[in-house]
Amino acid sequence: MRLDKYLKVSRLIKRRTVANEACDAGRVMINGKTAKAGTDVKVGDVIEIGFGTRNVKVEVLDVQETTRKEDAKELFRYL
Repeated sequence: MRLDKYLKVSRLIKRRTVANEACDAGRVMINGKTAKAGTDVKVGDVIEIGFGTRNVKVEVLDVQETTRKEDAKELFRYL
């Protein structure tokens, strides 16, 4: 699954366009490398997102095309 779509489906970022912009600005890294919006996300990847002064680091536990709001937090684990 594309990185920008995963960020939206998992609700780490609310909108796909915002996720796309964050990737273009270089604020999203997968496994320590700067990632583009089209980068493939797999189970076990570590995603790090820079939100201003705060960094969020998560591990991908599951990849799904769609999910309900209540189940979205089961797609990743905070590190």
